[in-house]
Amino acid sequence: MLKLFSSFLYSGDNQFGFKKGLGCNHAIFTSRKIIEQIVKDGGTANLCSIDLSKAFDKVNHHALFIKLMHRHVPLCFLELLENWFCNYISTVKWGTTYSAFFSVNFGVRQGSVLSPFLFAIYLDNIAYKGHFISRTFVVLYADDILLIAQSVSELQRLLDSCELELAWLDMCINVSKTACLRIGPRYQVSCASLTTASGHSLRWLAEIRYLGTYIISNRNFRCNVSNAKRAFYRAANAIFGKIGHVASEDTILHLLYSKCIPVLIYGLESFVLNNSDKRSVDFVLQRFLMKLFHTSSQAVISECMSYFDLQLPSDLIAARAVKFAKKYSNGGNRLCRYFGLMK
Repeated sequence: MLKLFSSFLYSGDNQFGFKKGLGCNHAIFTSRKIIEQIVKDGGTANLCSIDLSKAFDKVNHHALFIKLMHRHVPLCFLELLENWFCNYISTVKWGTTYSAFFSVNFGVRQGSVLSPFLFAIYLDNIAYKGHFISRTFVVLYADDILLIAQSVSELQRLLDSCELELAWLDMCINVSKTACLRIGPRYQVSCASLTTASGHSLRWLAEIRYLGTYIISNRNFRCNVSNAKRAFYRAANAIFGKIGHVASEDTILHLLYSKCIPVLIYGLESFVLNNSDKRSVDFVLQRFLMKLFHTSSQAVISECMSYFDLQLPSDLIAARAVKFAKKYSNGGNRLCRYFGLMK
């Protein structure tokens, strides 16, 4: 189906989910470039991170068919999808007992090859809600939606516009996980809360979670590495607790760099880390090595790292940042090429 009808299964360039050669770091880096441009022009970027409630499971099939008809997809493809979706049945197994079969009238199958493309089409109109002239932008990765505007009033209008589209799609915002944040010279200034169509006020936070990273309210676009450090300690201590007394140092270090270091440096190539952040991520590795080699000497740790040919996390992040910058600018996404050329 993807090969035959790929020309109809497109989505906007600011939709980064489930596309070849694109990932979470592309969405994060694009958001960073937009925010940096607003700050460079003397403004303060206002962000709203929208979380949708059970997005994949609540896709309205009839709304999806309308979206596809607007793209003039071949009738045979539309009839095939209608046949698939209208004949979904399921059952619940508990031990050796099965429930009665029931129809599944909403949602797309998670794990299906075709479902991510259909879901991207389903939300694609939201991708075009932003306007470059009014300095409002929308960045999507699957059901993770980030709204960016130069003023709070423009952000409220952008939120209202997105909510109208979501209401037509039978989707609603998870208010408890949706939050706002400010980045720029006036990031500490208190401002009015954004209000949803249901009357709920959205919180302004000092930190929001976006695609596995934590963006903090600051004068510049920065991340909080504390959560990544905690995740590293959990993973490293789990490995050390299981095999620390029986495995060789070489085995533990191999597992550390293949399983734990990726947790620590995930997504950080999309940010500009200051010296304090670099020392912070390096320290967690050095602290673990002190525990592994039973020493508190920095000189011994440096010697061990040289002997085992180990790199500091900050060096790994720097290498990944260079590689990612080339990939970002040279990809097929027009938005990435545009921001990749900006200084």
